[in-house]
Amino acid sequence: MKIALYILLGLAGALLIFNLTKIDYAAPLAEDSMVAVISVAACLCAALLLVILMLSRKIAEKNRKARSAKR
Repeated sequence: MKIALYILLGLAGALLIFNLTKIDYAAPLAEDSMVAVISVAACLCAALLLVILMLSRKIAEKNRKARSAKR
């Protein structure tokens, strides 16, 4: 699962970079650039969710270790 999270995070980063190149910075909210802007926002949201998932899994693992040490 850990490797899959890193792969998904890498894919989100690659899509983010790709979509950043498709934005027309002179008119970012024009017809053609709007899809790229929405895709950039979606990639950022996906990356943020993946980072939150990774952090929560680390916290859960530390809690499991702390509970087993108390016993």
